[in-house]
Amino acid sequence: MDALVDFGAERVAPAEKTRRVRGVFDAVAHRYDAMNDIMSLGSHRLLKRIAVEMARLRPGHSVLDLAAGSGDVALLAARQVIGDSPTANGRGRVVLADINRAMLATGRDRVLNAGCPGLEFTQADAAALPFADDAFHAVLVAFGARNFTDKAAALAEMRRVLRGGGVAVVLEFAKVANPLLGGAFEAFKAAWPLLGRVVAGEAAPYRYLVESIREHPEQSAFDRMLEAAGFASVEHHDLLGGVAAIHRGWKAEVPNTRPDAVTRTCAAEGSSAQSAEHGH
Repeated sequence: MDALVDFGAERVAPAEKTRRVRGVFDAVAHRYDAMNDIMSLGSHRLLKRIAVEMARLRPGHSVLDLAAGSGDVALLAARQVIGDSPTANGRGRVVLADINRAMLATGRDRVLNAGCPGLEFTQADAAALPFADDAFHAVLVAFGARNFTDKAAALAEMRRVLRGGGVAVVLEFAKVANPLLGGAFEAFKAAWPLLGRVVAGEAAPYRYLVESIREHPEQSAFDRMLEAAGFASVEHHDLLGGVAAIHRGWKAEVPNTRPDAVTRTCAAEGSSAQSAEHGH
């Protein structure tokens, strides 16, 4: 991919964006949760809970938390697919993936401190995920999609690793329609770099954050990107008046319409089950 991409208000080469985004999160990883609480007035925790609920997870499901950050979304998912008890380990699978090593280490520390069993950690680029096709029942992304260097490739990869019938849920900053609320939010965002300097010792990463929100596609445009990646029944739900939105789309199941499908499935039940066990 040779075309320029957005890095906040700038247009840069893809490799340069990847490098700069890595630097942003290297700088803020140690104070990531504290700054999220300040910038959202604590609301990010509720929004993430809503996003996880919209994935309709069940015990035994496999879940990919992409751009996993500090691991709070993965922990919410794990409670639904694995459970709170150490003896429940093995019923489900949750994988935290992030391109940034410092953020992944922050997430690992948080998960270990929470005593949650059975979670996996993978450093990975969203545009080239190191997972097999049809590996997950759900892919979750919370406030990470705007940082993807190649959004189209990342969305296509999310669909690839989903099983048929699986769901992608993307929670991201959005565009506020109400002018009064929009003006108030813009004024609040203008204070984030100063807050970042005071709380995290860095202002530049939070200037990037403000700019990246401004450059991220509005809700309908991002829905169209999901559809272009092959997702079906795409929808979005505005939160906090459009400050954020949850986008949701499914990977359609491909029905087997061959007339001998049932007979062949029954005759090969044992070998098919064994093959599926080794393939996922």
